[in-house]
Amino acid sequence: MSEPPSPATRAAVAAVDLGAASGRVMLAEVDRDGVVLTEVHRFANDPVRLLDTLHWDVPRLYAETLTGIRAALARRPDLASIGIDSWAVDYGLLDSTGALVGNPVHYRDRRTDGVPDRVVDALGADYLYDTTGLQLLPFNTLFQLTAELGTPALDRAETMLLVPDLLGYWLTGVRGSEVTNASTTQLLDVRTRQWSSDLINRAGLPARLFGPLRQPGDPAGELRAEVREAVGTDRPVPVTAVGSHDTASAVAAVPAETDRFAYISCGTWSLVGVELPTPVLSEASRAANFTNEAGVDGTVRYLRNVMGLWLLQESLRVWRSQGLSIDLTELLAAAARQPALAAVVNPDDPEFLPPGDMPARLARACARQGQPVPDGPAALTRCILDSLALAHRAAVRQAARLSGRDVEVVHIVGGGARNELLCQLTADACGLPVVAGPVEATALGNALVQARALGVLAGGLAELRALLRRTGSTRTYRPTADSGASFRTAAKRAGIADE
Repeated sequence: MSEPPSPATRAAVAAVDLGAASGRVMLAEVDRDGVVLTEVHRFANDPVRLLDTLHWDVPRLYAETLTGIRAALARRPDLASIGIDSWAVDYGLLDSTGALVGNPVHYRDRRTDGVPDRVVDALGADYLYDTTGLQLLPFNTLFQLTAELGTPALDRAETMLLVPDLLGYWLTGVRGSEVTNASTTQLLDVRTRQWSSDLINRAGLPARLFGPLRQPGDPAGELRAEVREAVGTDRPVPVTAVGSHDTASAVAAVPAETDRFAYISCGTWSLVGVELPTPVLSEASRAANFTNEAGVDGTVRYLRNVMGLWLLQESLRVWRSQGLSIDLTELLAAAARQPALAAVVNPDDPEFLPPGDMPARLARACARQGQPVPDGPAALTRCILDSLALAHRAAVRQAARLSGRDVEVVHIVGGGARNELLCQLTADACGLPVVAGPVEATALGNALVQARALGVLAGGLAELRALLRRTGSTRTYRPTADSGASFRTAAKRAGIADE
C-alpha cells in the first residue's frame, strides 16, 4: 500500500476579496514562515441604478474575478487553490436550470423600507434575536427576501446564493452556502449554525432556497472546463470555502496575542466587537443591537455595525463631483489641525445610509443638534473622524460589558488602519492602545484558511495569528491623554449611547 502524500510545505493561492467599493485578487505565497501578498488585479465596484432599483453589477464582478485569476495563474501556474470573500447579506437567485433570476440588488436600495417593522410585528423581536442572535438592520437578507415575496423572480427561484457563493458556483458549477456569510442573513440558527427551518417557515419564505452549508476550509469544487480555458490553465484548480464574509476573514487575521482584545474591521463599515466561544443572547444585548455572527473555527463574532468610512468616502465623491481637487493625505493632515470634538454626529443615523449628498446631510445633522456647522472639507472630515472614534468607543465598551470579556487592546484592521488620525482618535476615545494593521487582513485571513486546508499550515487561530505577528507589520497608537469626560460629553451631544 502506498503512503499518503506528505502535506505541502508551501503553496500559492488566490484570494478574491470583493468590497463594497472595490474588489481585488491577491496572490498569496504561503509557507510556515509567513505569507507574501501580491495584488494582481484591482477593480472598481460601482453600483448601477436601473429604473428605481440599485443593483450590483455582478456579471462584471465575475468577469473581473476571472481576469484576476488569470493574472494569478500567469505568475504561478501551480496555483493550488482559490477562495472568495465579499460583503454580507446580498444574494443572487437561481432558477431550476441554474440561470440567474435578475441582477442582485444592492443593500442600500430602498426596497426594504418598512419591511423590518412588518417582520418584527409578525414574528417578534425577542424570537428573532433568540433564534438568530442578529442585530436588526434594514438590509438583512431576511428583510430583502421578504420584500421579494410574491414577485415573479422569487416564484421562479430554486436557490439563493450569497455573493461569494454565487461567484463560486459560476466558477465550479457546485452550489453551497458558506456558514460565516450565511450567519449574516438573519435566517441561520445561532446555536446550531444550521438554517432555521422554523424561522424560514414563519417568515413565509420558500424552504427550497436554502441549500447545504459549508465550513471555512471545506472544498467547494474545481474550476469548470470553460473557466479553465478562460483563465488559461489546462489543469483542475480547486476552490476552497473560506470565511466568505469579509469580516470573518479579517478577524481571523487579527494578530492578537491573547483573547483580551477588541477588533475594528474598518473600511466602508466599521465592524466593532470581540471574539467569543459562544453567543450572547441576553435582553441587554438585543436592546444594544449587538450581533452574533459565525467566525472561523466555530468562534462567534460578537459585534455591532458602525457606519464607518462610508461617510468620508461619499463626501469625497460629492466634493470631487463638484469640481473640488481633494488629496486625501492633505485633507487628513488639515483635519488633524481642526479643533477636537467641535461638532459630532451619530454615524448610525439612518439618514446617512443611502448614497447622496453626504456633506449636506452632515451639516443638517449638526444644525439640528445646535452645533456649529463644519465649514469646509477639513472641518467636516474632522467631524466624521471624531464621530467615528466616539462610535468605536461606545461599541468597544458595550461589547466588553455585555460579553464579560476584558479588553486590553483594540486592533484596527483593513483600510482604516492606514488612517493615522482615526487610529489615534480611537485610542484616545477608548483609552486603550490601538494596534493598526494588517491593512490586508481580509485577504490574509482568506489565504491562511486556504493554506491550512491544503496542509501547508496547521493549528487553530492562535497559530495563524502567531504567524502573522512574526511576519506582518503593525503600528501601535497609545492614548495621548485621559479625556474620558470630554468624550462622554461629546457622545451625549451626538446621541451616541456611551454606557
